[in-house]
Amino acid sequence: MPSVQKSDSLSESVERERARQWGRAEVRLRVALPLLLIGLVLALLIGLYMGYQPLDLASLRSDPLARAVFLHLRLPRVVMAGLVGASLAMAGAALQALFRNPLADPFTLGVSGGASLGASIAIAFGLGVNFVGVPLIFIAAFVGAALSVLLVYRLARSGGGVMLPGALLLSGVVLNLCASAGVLVVQYLASYGRALQILRWLIGSLDVVGFDLIWKMLIFLLPGWLVLIAQARDLHLLATGEESAASLGVDVRRTERMVFMASSLIVGVTVSVGGAIGFVGLIVPHTARLLFGQDVRVLLPASFLLGAAFLVLADTLARVAISPGELPVGAITALLGGPVFLFLLRSQQRYSAM
Repeated sequence: MPSVQKSDSLSESVERERARQWGRAEVRLRVALPLLLIGLVLALLIGLYMGYQPLDLASLRSDPLARAVFLHLRLPRVVMAGLVGASLAMAGAALQALFRNPLADPFTLGVSGGASLGASIAIAFGLGVNFVGVPLIFIAAFVGAALSVLLVYRLARSGGGVMLPGALLLSGVVLNLCASAGVLVVQYLASYGRALQILRWLIGSLDVVGFDLIWKMLIFLLPGWLVLIAQARDLHLLATGEESAASLGVDVRRTERMVFMASSLIVGVTVSVGGAIGFVGLIVPHTARLLFGQDVRVLLPASFLLGAAFLVLADTLARVAISPGELPVGAITALLGGPVFLFLLRSQQRYSAM
């Protein structure tokens, strides 16, 4: 009887602690969301105003051509940047929580590389068409991303099923190199026109005409976002370790499968549209973690909004930096993300040495 009472009191204390943690997370979320929404609105306004020709409200009212350019080119591009940035940041935050590694993101884990290879194969074989209204390049990129994340996960597990952080990063780097080599082979074997198409896509661009492609993206992105948000509680508990999470009722393998599939879907769609835009899933979740703490239930929505604002501003910088020319937005994110990655790697090495 005493042991039963002791077990009941322990479970009650655990439940009380979890309730306190969720209360603190709710407070942070209520404070963070309005601030992040204001920041996102400001970023969108900057993205809409800045460009080769700054936005002129008077000309929008009086000039049909200027209005058409704004509605069909600049506005869709800013919306596209927001969607891609939000998606990559949320996927990065979810993968970092799942692998319990701040260096994990779709780029460093090779997920973007696998999606790039799948999309390149689709372009080379002329599969840039629709199947039941769905671009086949979306499907090819999703398959490449899913196979990549599954392979990295298998390689990062030791014989006893323990996740090895060093093996995780090494597997991602090697997979990225293999995928890059595969893309080069596909590009070499493709026809001249298709090779140029692959090259233009690899450079990366968020340029889009109208909202048709954006609506098709949302068909796939919305389910991926909802799945990751639904897994936020389990991901938060997984941060304490798999055994501890399992003892609190988390189905670890099911959570892993759901996060893998949702992240692969999100990364596959964004890569098939904008190319391999790296380090968004690394910079943004780390920034959100510094601002709002470690709770994944706060981290996912915060990363979503921060990622949207970040890539809108990065794309704006890419458009105006060498105006009237334009830099690839992936170059801007890589220039910012490379030093952040090295800083995090160095910090992790110091922590491991302690």
